[in-house]
Amino acid sequence: MNEQNINIDLKRINPYFGAAISVDCVVFGFDGTELKVLLMRCNMEPYVGLWSLIGDLLRVNEDLEGAAKRILKRRTGLDNVFMEQTKAFGSVDRHPLGRVITIAYYSLVKISEYELSNAPEYREAHWHNISEITELAFDHRDILDECLNLLRKHVKEAPVGFNLLPPKFTLPQLQNLYETILGKSLDKRNFRKKILKMKILKDIGETQQNVSHRPGKLYSFDEKRYESLRKDGFIFDLN
Repeated sequence: MNEQNINIDLKRINPYFGAAISVDCVVFGFDGTELKVLLMRCNMEPYVGLWSLIGDLLRVNEDLEGAAKRILKRRTGLDNVFMEQTKAFGSVDRHPLGRVITIAYYSLVKISEYELSNAPEYREAHWHNISEITELAFDHRDILDECLNLLRKHVKEAPVGFNLLPPKFTLPQLQNLYETILGKSLDKRNFRKKILKMKILKDIGETQQNVSHRPGKLYSFDEKRYESLRKDGFIFDLN
């Protein structure tokens, strides 16, 4: 290829380098009763004052996961948070400053274990009940809904929500967790039948203490048994 052809090729492909990439983090939190998401105030026109997801542009020297970790740490003070990539969002007009393609990640944390930083740059981050969220900046409502649908799919296919419970929990507590994440009521008998049939809960031989109602039997998640069963082809299924 001669020099003239190289110049022509560069001119032809140059427009394809005119798009920016960002990362948006959907941080779901469970406080024992409600499913929440972490949002912050947007300061960009025309969305000033609206709530938005936690996000930023990808830097030239970082990969996507590294960017997601940096963004969470910088914007909220949260560190060492599990993240899973959801999908890319690339509508042409999704960002007011130009062509920006964003990659969404979602996390699921136990709110009591992650305290937001009190530093001035973090004070605009707040937890919001999923059921109370209406309009969000940019296309963040679409991103939130997509991540929520994926989370709901995952909790029915793997025990990803067990870390949100105390080490010892009752079956009603476990059912409440699933109902909160799934956003619907579950039949009590059917739920218990399915979860106990999997044999991944350990009856620790204890009951609740100091409660005003009839004490419930306490269980723990048997992670070692679950991993052993999974290697043998076991499928976690709450569908």
